[in-house]
Amino acid sequence: MEYSRFLDCLASDFDRLRAVVAADPSAAVPTCPGWANADLARHVGQVYLHKTLGMRDGGEPDEWPPKSLADEEPLALLDRTYADLRAEFAARRPEEPTGTWYGPDQTVRFWIRRMAQETVIHRVDAELAAGLPVAPVPADLAVDGVDELLTVFVAYSVAGWSDDFTGILAASPGWTYTVRTDGAAWRVRTGPGLFTVEDGTDEEAGDVTITGPPAALLRRLWNRESPGEASGVTVEGPPEAVEELRRCIVTATQ
Repeated sequence: MEYSRFLDCLASDFDRLRAVVAADPSAAVPTCPGWANADLARHVGQVYLHKTLGMRDGGEPDEWPPKSLADEEPLALLDRTYADLRAEFAARRPEEPTGTWYGPDQTVRFWIRRMAQETVIHRVDAELAAGLPVAPVPADLAVDGVDELLTVFVAYSVAGWSDDFTGILAASPGWTYTVRTDGAAWRVRTGPGLFTVEDGTDEEAGDVTITGPPAALLRRLWNRESPGEASGVTVEGPPEAVEELRRCIVTATQ
């Protein structure tokens, strides 16, 4: 996706997130236990601020989160930090260097993508909390989100912080997963200390096959499905292999 497309998606999902939180700030967020929508808004605002300061000042802030944020009303914080984030993006080129936690991409483009994906997942959280229909997730954003989840979060985390996954993968017999959606497919391989992701377009089905429309697949992998509703995602394969993938995703995204 082009960075301008990510920014368009970010704007749309921010508007929806803000409107849902404003309408029902006290609604409990089922996908973030212990949070209400107001807490969700505060979290997203703090994430926006953290990335803005990282691009602006370089490195990690000395104190996080700043104590002064505790007295700021959640929606006011969300509005202020979103405006600052967009201003920071507007002042920089996507290819401009900046620090990120993902070694292969140390550019502003990484944060543009990451904030678009962060926001769409959290606006789904807000909608689920408020009991509202989940607005459509554009197919291109959803496909990119699946790719980011598998390659940037899980594969990179297993390679870089393998000890965090020892309890999941040390005894793995080695599984293959084919994850498919419209126009895209991924081939995932696991094993002791191993989680790799490759293009799966021309591959045969693995031990586990997970298929579905882009938005449904993204929500399934991020555990953001609507309770009691058919997800549209089909999962075929040994339950223990499915559980291994789920645990890897949960650990990588905590």
